[in-house]
Order: sequence, then C-alpha cells, then structure tokens
Amino acid sequence: MILAVLFANAEGNILIERFHGVPAEERLHWRSFLVKLGADNLRGTKNEELLVACHKSVYIVYTVLGDVSIYVVGKDEYDELALSEVIFVITSAVKDICGKPPTERVFLDKYGRICLCLDEIVWKGHLENTEKDRIKRLIRLKPPTEF
Repeated sequence: MILAVLFANAEGNILIERFHGVPAEERLHWRSFLVKLGADNLRGTKNEELLVACHKSVYIVYTVLGDVSIYVVGKDEYDELALSEVIFVITSAVKDICGKPPTERVFLDKYGRICLCLDEIVWKGHLENTEKDRIKRLIRLKPPTEF
C-alpha cells in the first residue's frame, strides 16, 4: 500500500499531502520525519535523482523537482522499486502540467490540476494509472475511451 505522497517546498512547508491508511495521530510524525529527511539529504541533488530510505519496514523514495520536493512512502508490495515507478509517473505528470520542472509559484498556480492528476495516479493507496494520455484525459473530466 502507498501510505503517503507529499510535496514540500524548499523551506519544508507541505504543499500537498495524501495519506492512505495512516492514523491521524501518526501523520504529524511522518510530516516532520519526511521534511527532516529531505532537508538532510536533498541539498545538491539533481532534478529527479531518486533517493531511497527505509524506516520501520516502510520504504521511502524521494526526489526534488525544480523547487519542490516529492516524497512517496509505501509498504508491503510497494517496495523501493515499485515506489520509484510511482514517483516517476508523478514527476512526469507534474512536468507536463507545469511545462517544466516547477518553481513554487508555478506549482501553486497549477495546484488544482496537480491535485486532480495525483488523485488519478494514486487511488486509495494503490497505483491506479500510469499512462500519460489516460491521465490527461481523466483530469479533463472526460470519460476514458477503451481501445
């Protein structure tokens, strides 16, 4: 299960968060843990360079894209390899929406579309859609067509 997807700015402020199956009392712990993890390790990394961590049998894959840090947390079948696929789909979708690796301003300008896109990619803790064209059709709120 994908436990969390978080987007944060360079100062560590959470821009978007999606938790699945994480009790409310544990969410603050995860927020602060992930932001500290990124502050310690993301300085000087290249765009889309993936970093991996493990914490209490939970896998974390995270990266930086423009001015935004992206964290994906999973367990069980979502190990570091599966999470790297999830984060690849998310980063490519964000780049498509923003037109390039986003600054914080561009990211916030496109906030609504990014949230729609994120909801189409990860649904109830599982990877739902990976195809760019299908995701684009779904966020336009038009019915998907079968081939």
